[in-house]
Amino acid sequence: MTLGQLLEEGAKRLSEAGVSEAELDARYLLMDAAGISAAMLLAKKGQEADGAAQERYLEQIRKRAQRIPLQYILGTQEFMGLEFYVSPKVLIPRQDTETLVEQVLGEVFPPKVQDAGESRPRLLDLCTGSGCIAISLGVLGHFGDVTGTDISEEALKVAEKNRCRLLPDSELKERRMDFRLIKSDLFEGLSGETFDVIVSNPPYIPSAVIGELEPEVRDYEPRLALDGEADGLKFYRKIASESGRFLKPGGRLYLEIGYDQGEAVGCLLKDAGFTEVKVIKDIPGHDRVVAARLPQEGTHV
Repeated sequence: MTLGQLLEEGAKRLSEAGVSEAELDARYLLMDAAGISAAMLLAKKGQEADGAAQERYLEQIRKRAQRIPLQYILGTQEFMGLEFYVSPKVLIPRQDTETLVEQVLGEVFPPKVQDAGESRPRLLDLCTGSGCIAISLGVLGHFGDVTGTDISEEALKVAEKNRCRLLPDSELKERRMDFRLIKSDLFEGLSGETFDVIVSNPPYIPSAVIGELEPEVRDYEPRLALDGEADGLKFYRKIASESGRFLKPGGRLYLEIGYDQGEAVGCLLKDAGFTEVKVIKDIPGHDRVVAARLPQEGTHV
């Protein structure tokens, strides 16, 4: 079969399996299997496909037709312009989460003070998963040290693999930055430490809703990273009640939320004593991030 015929056959099989972006996914898989770029695929559609590439491609199509996420098949996902390794042990980084990263970068490092030589802030990322938030902020920001915590040892292995690739030891030394990954249930392993910025994309989907999700999410992404229990707010309650002890006076808190959780999470933070509570929308216009600040007097909420 030619590359063009393979692409057509792959898209057909994926469409029949109910994959929403069948042609696009088939294209990505063929580029990966054949080791070619999009431009090369376009130019060589009439070229006979290599036997090994064809076999690999059809196996990838078979997996995708089972609704295994494209990112798990390819093993990578782009986030904030960086390529992250992913596996079924971690949530796949999503564009929605870039809203959180961009908000932190814009507020913590406004252009007028980025190079002012001020002391560099400390960052804590709770439920770090693949490490996409912590590592992106480490690469793109000016933090003095970054700590990521997760309850899953397997997730931390993926995060460390991404750290080694995107923030290798030589880069950390050049930046004079410390980077730690700690197995911890939220703040459990951080006694006595304080940070300037805390971020988190915690599990926030109500348990009863998980069964209604797309098969790619419901059947393959780790439930541990999805399930926010009965009302989806379990982890926000814990973060709201405990984070004041781990933030420096005036410290900032940024939480990714579900599209309908802005008011509820905002109220939790206000009730816990946080100020400057606001909800930030993502590109499609949905509520996506709640940001807040600990009062300057350092009230321990």
